[in-house]
Amino acid sequence: MKKTFIFTLASLMVLTIACKNEKKETEQKVEEPVTEKVEETSNVEVIKFSLEPKSDSNVSGTVTFTQENGSVTMVAEMEGLTEGIHAIHIHEKADCSSADGTSTGGHWNPTAQPHGKWGATEGYHKGDIGNFTADATGKGSITFTTDTWCIGCGDEAKDILGKAVIVHAGTDDYTTQPTGDAGGRVSCAGIIK
Repeated sequence: MKKTFIFTLASLMVLTIACKNEKKETEQKVEEPVTEKVEETSNVEVIKFSLEPKSDSNVSGTVTFTQENGSVTMVAEMEGLTEGIHAIHIHEKADCSSADGTSTGGHWNPTAQPHGKWGATEGYHKGDIGNFTADATGKGSITFTTDTWCIGCGDEAKDILGKAVIVHAGTDDYTTQPTGDAGGRVSCAGIIK
C-alpha cells in the first residue's frame, strides 16, 4: 500500500509540474505583443450641424461637410420649407444671432467675383451653391461636391470654417447682383468645429 501511495503521490507531482510548465508557456504566449501592419488611408474629416429657423420660419435640418481625397462634399437636408425652389449659399460669418440671419453678412466671396451660377465663366462666389427643390411636405435636400473648398486648411480662398450656411425663401436667379434675388433667410447654421 505504501508503494501505491508513493507512486500516486509521485504521479501527482509530475502532473502538477507539467501543468505549471504548460500554464507558464500559455501565459507567456498571451503576453507577447501582436502587431499588424495597417495600411494608411486618406484623411477624412466630417463636421455636422443643425440648421435653425430664421425670419419667423419653421425651416430646420442638418448640414454635413465631408472632406476626403482633396474634395469637400456638402449634404443638406431641410424640412419646414414652402413647396418649390429655394436657394442655399455659404455666407461670410458663422454668426446666426440675428432673427433674420443677416448677421452672417453677404455671400462668401473671397475671390471678389460677381454673383452667378457655380462654374459660370462670367464668375461666381465661392458661396454660390445654387438651388434645390422642396416637395409638398416641405422637405428638400441638396448634395454638392467641390475641390475648391477645404475644412480648416487655413487658405482664405478655400476654407469654409467660420462661414455660415443660409437657406433662402426664394430661388437664386444667378444674375441679380450681389445676391441672386433669393429672398429672405429662412434658416441658418454656422460652420464651426
